[in-house]
Amino acid sequence: MLPDAVPFSRPPTPGPHPLRIGWYGLGAMGYFMARNIATSKRLHPASASPILVYNRTLEKAEKLVSEVGSSAAVVASSPAQLVTDCDVIFTNLANDAAVQSVYNDFNKTLSSSHPTRSKIFVDTSTIYPSLAAEIDKLLSKFAYCHFVASPVFGPPAVANAGKLVIAMSGDYRSKQEAAHLMLPGVGRKVIDLGGNIEKAPTLKLIGNGMIMGANELLAETLTLGEKSGIGAQTVQNLVKEIMPAPLLMAYADKMVNDQFDGSAGFAIDLGIKDSIHVRRLAAETNCPIPTIDVAHQRMITARAIHQRQKQTSSQQWDVLDWSALIAGCRVAAGLDPFDSKVDHVVPDD
Repeated sequence: MLPDAVPFSRPPTPGPHPLRIGWYGLGAMGYFMARNIATSKRLHPASASPILVYNRTLEKAEKLVSEVGSSAAVVASSPAQLVTDCDVIFTNLANDAAVQSVYNDFNKTLSSSHPTRSKIFVDTSTIYPSLAAEIDKLLSKFAYCHFVASPVFGPPAVANAGKLVIAMSGDYRSKQEAAHLMLPGVGRKVIDLGGNIEKAPTLKLIGNGMIMGANELLAETLTLGEKSGIGAQTVQNLVKEIMPAPLLMAYADKMVNDQFDGSAGFAIDLGIKDSIHVRRLAAETNCPIPTIDVAHQRMITARAIHQRQKQTSSQQWDVLDWSALIAGCRVAAGLDPFDSKVDHVVPDD
């Protein structure tokens, strides 16, 4: 781990009992993050309790416990148990509605249990900044409760490897604790955005907008390469030579090889949700973002084509990856949306 990976000093020595950790949400990202926290040597000296994990689909929680062992994780009986038994509760959820619902349930539990020691809630989801402020206000009425907005950057494969980049905003002492629990197991670096709880979710939206814009650029240039007779593969090789960013190369590979399985990547529904958030942020700050506007339309086009295929049972993937936005470019250029081998352009002699 790099010396500046954690921008906070080490938290104070814990009290008479080791911290009890809880995790809610074991989706494509949350599963790997919870697993890595459960098995982190930093978190789990011999005296530490196993983390409590909860998911609406019980099978995912049971799968995690089976993978790491009952000495590292156990299934919580309910979200209320996470709140009452744990000192630090992490959440990773699909969208704003899910986050709001879960934290409303947490609020009900806290109202009836009246905590007498510090509790830190750390949300790693991608949400609109104003929702983070609402949750912070909701929890701040409880004397011992603090909220940290902590969205993460990286796809599931990076979460699996424990190499995410983590943004944090909120109470300083709580960020200290969360950062030292998450590194090095979950992430490779923490970016501190200060005490304004809305700043980390804002940076997350900007970062996702950057990825959308890069995907749109890739989609347009790869499609142009195909239509001009150069070939998408040749354009991809050029990307490797002059723009060798790992993320660009990974998404170019998906597009060139038609690898649009969203169950192993980033689902296009989540991409559209994020593009709506980014465009809302841009509108509220009077900052035009035409590239993101186009990427948003491309993803909607790809999703519409995919849903039509589902109606005729001709789809190749049950969940579409957001790199499939290239389908919008391909269709506009007269090519097949998801199969680059169809209508292949042969160079002129």
